[in-house]
Amino acid sequence: MTVDGAVRKPSYRLKGGEAIAAEIEPPAAPAGPQPEDIPLAVLHADADIIVLDKPSGLVVHPGAGARSGTLVNALLARFPGLADLARDDRPGIVHRLDKETSGVMVVARSARAEAELKRQFKDRVVKKAYLALAWGRMRAPAGTFSWAIGRHPRHGERMSIRTDHPRSALTEYTVVRAYREFSLLEVRPLTGRTHQIRVHLAAAGHPIAGDGRYGQGRNARRRFPRLFLHAARLSFLHPATGERVEFAAPLPAELQVLLDSLEA
Repeated sequence: MTVDGAVRKPSYRLKGGEAIAAEIEPPAAPAGPQPEDIPLAVLHADADIIVLDKPSGLVVHPGAGARSGTLVNALLARFPGLADLARDDRPGIVHRLDKETSGVMVVARSARAEAELKRQFKDRVVKKAYLALAWGRMRAPAGTFSWAIGRHPRHGERMSIRTDHPRSALTEYTVVRAYREFSLLEVRPLTGRTHQIRVHLAAAGHPIAGDGRYGQGRNARRRFPRLFLHAARLSFLHPATGERVEFAAPLPAELQVLLDSLEA
């Protein structure tokens, strides 16, 4: 810092009317996501897409609660070319799974694929099927939930069918197997609302096992290793060929062990 052209200490007392000059360094630009050596289960990779089996507990992209240790960090280490798509903290990400949800995901590897896959998700061309273990036995072997979903009016971190800003939501289900206390369901969301499957099943009185947010207190009756929700299949039109392709991710071992322990 200078005062009237002379360098002065910070403790210098001003008299009034002096000309003060100082150099201020601009704040450093925030660094984007960095490559991290995190294991990935890649099911398929070509010039346009990456299909992987996301484990439970892995956040998809950096955000307020996780600046590192995400799927994006893992992808940048395994596929460095994804950095060329980075306009934000989500290079190649065209859809998400909740942190606790496992299963098959597709990631765009080229700008062409990114635009095309986003269009397919928006136009509902993509078909998704999940496996969910729900509390109780369903009244019908198959059905559809059509409650609109939006932010909870008092708890903004939650989604709800009781909301001031409803958005249409459709979820189909089929009972795969009925147990004494549970139903194993194949669930097909026809829309892509946040926490849609979890909210719809909870609203129907059949929350997903291990769901600490929407479980309605039932999880106190049994210890679950994680949320029992797994993206089992994903089908879409390949952005390069236009042909419909389908990929599947097997049920994780910890969920299969839990199923094997249930009573019919």
